[in-house]
Amino acid sequence: MRKSLIALLFLAFCPLLIAQQALNNDSIVKLVKAGLSDDLIVTTINASPGTFDTSANGLIALKQAGASDKVISAILSKSAGTTPAAATSAPAPTPAPASAPGLPAGIDDVGVYYKDSTGAWVLMLPEIVYFESSGKLKNIASAGIVKGDLNGRIDGPRSRLNATFPVTFAVYLPENVEITEYQLLRLHTSVDSREFLSASGGVLHTTAGATRDAIGFQPQKLAPRLYQITLTASAGSGEYGLLAPGTNTGSNKGASGKIYTVSVYQ
Repeated sequence: MRKSLIALLFLAFCPLLIAQQALNNDSIVKLVKAGLSDDLIVTTINASPGTFDTSANGLIALKQAGASDKVISAILSKSAGTTPAAATSAPAPTPAPASAPGLPAGIDDVGVYYKDSTGAWVLMLPEIVYFESSGKLKNIASAGIVKGDLNGRIDGPRSRLNATFPVTFAVYLPENVEITEYQLLRLHTSVDSREFLSASGGVLHTTAGATRDAIGFQPQKLAPRLYQITLTASAGSGEYGLLAPGTNTGSNKGASGKIYTVSVYQ
């Protein structure tokens, strides 16, 4: 009983005794070999003046002498002129990348996104769609109106993006554009391209004229100017595209636009 009381008194007054002289690496090694707890050694370091060797060799020597990471961390904090608020507290987690206010994570700019297998939104890259009339590219007047059937063609027989049903798109609209100006289309494949058929006299600047291969959809509003479109298994396997409104015209070339494609086979 008496020995226990003496030990308790020693532990209680140890920081005060050591505080009379500056601590160094050798002092810490002595405390470690004396069997003092990590908490008591850290308290002593924080309460006492000290000059420590925090070089790589100095820290290695402390570790080899039995000093714990907790004690070494307290030495480094003391040498840097800071005292940790709580020696046992874990570092704060790194916050996830922020999206624009009111938008889901991963959506931070105007464009078309799809939801991958992990549920994350991934930006889609557009492909160029060329508009043809009667099988040949033709010039388009500034009004953007074509007489006769107008067809769309995308180079390559398959989309670079493979997905499974349901395919979920998110469209973050530019200013002054409506979600109804986008069209979800079934694409017909050939050896070197994908195509869709449109109605006669389509106004490309607004609807791109695509109706024969259009698939109806009910957009779900997620946030201001942000809508979700879902392509379900009822559409069947194949090639699909989400056609953006607007075209580029020129005197020596036909109209072209942007389409976001996906390949769904299952």
